[in-house]
Amino acid sequence: MADEIVSHTSLSPIGFLRRTAEVYPDKVAVVDGDRRWTYREFAERVRRAAGALRAAGVRPGDRVAYLCPNVPALLEAHFAVPLAGAVLVAINIRLSPREIAYILDHSGAKVLVADTELAAPLAPLRAARRALATVIHVRETAAPDPFAGEEYESVIARAAPADLHEMPAEERALLSINYTSGTTGSPKGVMYTHRGAYLNALGLCLEVGLGFDATYLWTLPMFHCNGWCFPWAVTAVGGTHLCLRKVEAPVVFDMIEEHAVSHLCAAPTVLIGLAQDPRAAALRLSRPLTIATGGAPPAPQVIRNVEAFGARLVHLYGLTETYGPHTFCERQPRWDGESEEGRARLKARQGVAGITALDVRVVDEQMRDVPRDGETLGEIVMRGNNVMAGYYDDPGATASAFRGGWFHSGDIAVMHPDGYIEIRDRKKDVIISGGENISTVEVEQVLYQHPAVMEVAVVGVPDEKWGEVPKAFVTLKPGAAASPEQIIDFCRERIAHFKCPKAIAFGELPKTSTGKIQKFVLREREWQGREKKVN
Repeated sequence: MADEIVSHTSLSPIGFLRRTAEVYPDKVAVVDGDRRWTYREFAERVRRAAGALRAAGVRPGDRVAYLCPNVPALLEAHFAVPLAGAVLVAINIRLSPREIAYILDHSGAKVLVADTELAAPLAPLRAARRALATVIHVRETAAPDPFAGEEYESVIARAAPADLHEMPAEERALLSINYTSGTTGSPKGVMYTHRGAYLNALGLCLEVGLGFDATYLWTLPMFHCNGWCFPWAVTAVGGTHLCLRKVEAPVVFDMIEEHAVSHLCAAPTVLIGLAQDPRAAALRLSRPLTIATGGAPPAPQVIRNVEAFGARLVHLYGLTETYGPHTFCERQPRWDGESEEGRARLKARQGVAGITALDVRVVDEQMRDVPRDGETLGEIVMRGNNVMAGYYDDPGATASAFRGGWFHSGDIAVMHPDGYIEIRDRKKDVIISGGENISTVEVEQVLYQHPAVMEVAVVGVPDEKWGEVPKAFVTLKPGAAASPEQIIDFCRERIAHFKCPKAIAFGELPKTSTGKIQKFVLREREWQGREKKVN
């Protein structure tokens, strides 16, 4: 037992803050508008926030919910809640009051820390939340507190600080619960452990090149997969966090230039918006900028657009169930000999398992690996250090997701001869037209090449002869014009005619709060009153 104590320390991201505060105490840790905190000050705020939670009656294993945009309080929660021995539940700020109430009830959250601007719709629901004992409001704007609760800054100012040396005895203890979007039913609570978060954060440092001088802009919601573990990764290397309450292209470009941003993360749809902004063409980077993108397969044209304003793109892939990133499209030196279009096509693939993930396969229904031919379709399955511990209070869903000893992603892909995977679709998005499988991603990638197309989503719609056929929903670039016939003809010149959209609809696309296009919304509209199941 003595040897075990000497040779083993439980892995927890709490240790990242303790080390960085000791090594770089005077380095700027957090920037929020005019406010600045060094790592010494950041660590002290975290310690007091943990002490405040304990004073509110939070005990080990209790759940603490946060409903906040990317403000300092939510960043501090990623260390303060686990330091208090509790479990962080960061809630999607775009959810309806009913959905938020479900998450509070399902998780059994004892404390809610809510931004006053977001909390008003929840006030009528407070009385029915039996487990919720305390509400603390974060006042970042002039919005009044609908709960008449205590204010976050006052609470942490008077709290007795917790000890940063307090580490969990068991590294596989629950650290956070992240709820899925719930598009096919009630959202599921994905459980992260201290060990998984620690290892995934270290993997990110290596994969995207985070170092001591990193300046990270918070364009990715911290509530989404705990910000892909970047709250812990940036802190691990002593980088600077730039908080950003709302993502707006002009503000993002201002921040990049003013603070010499080195890293940010964004879904492809956010990158499309940035690339289309007039500032993109005039942007002059004072230092290299690395952008990590995932959440949907980026079209090669999106990659070219981003690299045109000087950024280095890191394409990653994962799910809430894998702490965010699980694979990375690792750059190969031989790609330098490819054309610009060829390099973009290679970079658009989802790649190989990350350095702390190790295992990813593409398998058929019998769990056999598909041939490495870049053509045979199968499902992506994963296992490793950054796969969730399971779904909270849902053993049935956990067993289904882990069948065969692997996590089943639901994503359909091919395996290329070089071992890189490439997503062709979600299972539910594949169009079966007259017995032929059509990848909506393949069709979308062709449509993105059209000079007038800014964003596009392809779904299957009812057809009397073929069962279903592709239809494209298109958002045109500002000032651009194109007819449905022109877009369809463009597509027919590049891929098989049966794969091409039979109809085009123009307009804005429905999206989640993290920028993912909601194809299920489009399908529901088209299949309303028909027999096809939409999920």
